[in-house]
Amino acid sequence: MVAPDGVRLAVRTAGDPANPTLVCLHGYPDNKGLWDGVVDRMSDRYHVVAYDTRGAGESSKPRPRRAYRLDVLEADCAAVLDAASPDRPVHLLAHDWGSIQGWHFVTGDRLRGRIASFTSISGPCLDHAGLRLRMRNRGRGQGPLPRQLLKQVGMSWYIGFFQIPFVPELVFRSVGRIVLARIGRRRPSSTRPSSAAVDDYVYGVQLYRANMIPRLLRPEERRTTVPVQVIAPTRDRYVGVPLQTQVEQWAPNLRVHTVPSGHWLPRTRPDLVAELVTAHIEG
Repeated sequence: MVAPDGVRLAVRTAGDPANPTLVCLHGYPDNKGLWDGVVDRMSDRYHVVAYDTRGAGESSKPRPRRAYRLDVLEADCAAVLDAASPDRPVHLLAHDWGSIQGWHFVTGDRLRGRIASFTSISGPCLDHAGLRLRMRNRGRGQGPLPRQLLKQVGMSWYIGFFQIPFVPELVFRSVGRIVLARIGRRRPSSTRPSSAAVDDYVYGVQLYRANMIPRLLRPEERRTTVPVQVIAPTRDRYVGVPLQTQVEQWAPNLRVHTVPSGHWLPRTRPDLVAELVTAHIEG
């Protein structure tokens, strides 16, 4: 499939297209393979679509930072929806940076009416995070937010590192396989990340550079009436539970589940993800 700006997107589909469509968005530094276990469990009841976002997996890897802005990623998703389910709204399931994208999609105008439900795992809305920071700075925050913020800053130390030009790419290229085997993305059966996995780390850094600082410093009031489900792993080392779950003022049609698991829940507990997503869609 080709995005509006010519970037090629690698798409996997499974299940009967006559069934309701579930679109799966992976995060950083993953690719659509993150969803393999979930796809296997849900394709008997749903038309499941998973695609590599630009910069990841088998999709094209543009170099300019602007090519990774959320609005551009939204155009990519719109192209996927046009091909996979042109006449019916889809259900959206997302993890990590996929969730950041998903929040942008369901709170914006471009895909209004095209998303029937949204399940987010381990990823916040950047605008909501920025607005919470503003509320605290103006003295209108409530509860133990400073402590939560300090904890989240510690968990997100790598975001600042990713803003440094060239250095993260050099680190990933030179010692990437050793580092990546220690900090994250691999299947339990694999021994170490492949060169393709290193590429996912390298090109995906642009997601942080194109979006983090602009969205946190100039957040917008973005709301949605779409039914939202947040699945927040309590042992996530990168995204704290409050950052994911305290969103009622922007997403009033909300259900929240906390689960005793780590960051890569779709890979480690695909059965649980499939169960919760099915309940959300059909509940």
